[in-house]
Amino acid sequence: MSRSHSTTAKSVATPSQIRASRMIVAAAVLVAVIGIVCTAWMATHPVSIVLADHAIPSSEPFINNAEKNRPRGEPEGMIWIPGGQFWMGAYEKDKDRFRDALPQHIVYVDGFWMDRTEVTNAQFEVFVRETGYRTVAEREIDPRSLPEVDSEKLLPGSAVFTPPGGPVPLDNFLNWWAYVPGADWRHPEGPDSDIAERMDHPVVQVCWEDAAAYARWAGKRLPTEAEWEFAARGGLDRQRYVWGAEESPGDRAPANIWQGHFPDTNTAEDGFSSTAPVGSFAPNGFGLYDMSGNVWEWCADWYQPDYYSVSPRRNPQGPDDSFDPGEPGTPKRVQRGGSFLCCDEYCVNYRPGARHKGGVDSGASNTGFRCVRDADHE
Repeated sequence: MSRSHSTTAKSVATPSQIRASRMIVAAAVLVAVIGIVCTAWMATHPVSIVLADHAIPSSEPFINNAEKNRPRGEPEGMIWIPGGQFWMGAYEKDKDRFRDALPQHIVYVDGFWMDRTEVTNAQFEVFVRETGYRTVAEREIDPRSLPEVDSEKLLPGSAVFTPPGGPVPLDNFLNWWAYVPGADWRHPEGPDSDIAERMDHPVVQVCWEDAAAYARWAGKRLPTEAEWEFAARGGLDRQRYVWGAEESPGDRAPANIWQGHFPDTNTAEDGFSSTAPVGSFAPNGFGLYDMSGNVWEWCADWYQPDYYSVSPRRNPQGPDDSFDPGEPGTPKRVQRGGSFLCCDEYCVNYRPGARHKGGVDSGASNTGFRCVRDADHE
């Protein structure tokens, strides 16, 4: 082929080349139009990116944009927890004490509403009055559930903290706990006690079943363990306490916990020897009160000591069933936050990474709860 013929061939497009060129131009124009439309749409429609388990960033904590993701309206007495990613589990220096809170691991939770305070006696009283509900501690005990116990001794009641008269060995909790017939939410320490002057205190002597019943009535639910810890940390990253790194950051006690020699002498330097009115101490970074101390709080999750080794990274719901090696036949749910009985001498579980558990049918004079609500709840 001569050079002149070759030049002529290149200068004259065939019909098929013309069609191909038009298709390329049309595609380019279409891509540009789609880009413009999408840019305009995104400017007026915030996009929520859903992360799959494997897509969660590796190690950096973050909190979702609170204003961008905040639902409209605000349920009475609740705080919006924006959700995000955080390190869940035992603080590095607490690893030897909190072996069931290992390994420390990255978890992402969606945003949710959470009660600003623990549920109070006044709130629980409304629930009981409107529904006629009787707590487990108030019900007759089925003799078949405890065949080894004389039926005449199976009286309704609950566990009550009973301080000994002096120092006792700390290897047996029965040295300071007693089952008291007649103890229930209206009579936290037994039939001779009442809550007349404690209506703004957290309700206690409620088991998991009681807490879940209240939550359903209120149109809420109990928090997952991951939701609870994310909320308790208040936006702080891997701190030892819900208020930060220091045990006592100011002149005033940061939480209602035990001061003095446990379990016989409580000096009540924080102003309280038992439960305190909700909101008596400074809130955390999210505006939540008493996420440390005061009373233990029930979570939705079943308890297993090794769950963190298999926990999913996004919105973990806990294991499918319960297992506590110390009491393998007793179904247990997770409890969080510690109580007025916690202290560094014996129980340091008022720290946000610590876990605790309780039998689902057992309440105590230091156990209560708070509720959460999903963002899309109607």
